[in-house]
Amino acid sequence: MIKNKLFIGMLILFSFLPVTSMLGQEKQPRYTLMGLGDSITDGGSNFSSYLYPLWHKLSSADYDFHFIGPRESICPIGNLAHCGFSGKSVEFLDSITDSIYHKYPSDFVLIHAGHNHSVEEKPVLGMIRAYRSIIHKLIAINPEVHILLAKAIPSGKLPKYSYIPELNREIEVMVASMHLKQVVLVDQYKNFDWQTMTIQDHVHPNDLGAEQMASVWFDSLSHQLKDLPANLRVAFSSHK
Repeated sequence: MIKNKLFIGMLILFSFLPVTSMLGQEKQPRYTLMGLGDSITDGGSNFSSYLYPLWHKLSSADYDFHFIGPRESICPIGNLAHCGFSGKSVEFLDSITDSIYHKYPSDFVLIHAGHNHSVEEKPVLGMIRAYRSIIHKLIAINPEVHILLAKAIPSGKLPKYSYIPELNREIEVMVASMHLKQVVLVDQYKNFDWQTMTIQDHVHPNDLGAEQMASVWFDSLSHQLKDLPANLRVAFSSHK
């Protein structure tokens, strides 16, 4: 009889545990994220990508993000997926956006792709057309996508990358002219010091530079998530 009462009491106790847990804290939805770019997203054997420090910041803040894409970078937790292609331009990324995003329709797309041209090419207008095309393709495939488009980090490899300040001004103008709330400008140029934050080539981020980029991405993502309506959070997490 005593054993029966004890068993019934334990059943009653455990039946309340999930309710108490749900009342105590709200489970964060899981989001998917794709880093879209060139070698600065891809990373390399002698320089860092922003991907791992960004993942670490998101995880430490209790955000549940799953990084997706057709490629992977090695990091302390294993591999992180992304869509970074070393040596490729933003025009190349535009040419593959349809096929890749159909396979990996992530909730958030982070775009940083301002290099792999030279000033002699006068590349800025063509790059802006490619950015605009990428954005329209992403939205056509996934109307709920949130796109974070970055100004390119500065480079000390001159005169090759002396077009970057002009490019960044045009990126800012383009984003403002599109009037799309889901497209957010992220200023990776400001506060990035190529003299202390890049490796010897004066282009690719060292550990300090990767950390700086991750912090800027994280601040922008945090702001987006805070302002995201609750029903959209549920929609994002439930359609995976």
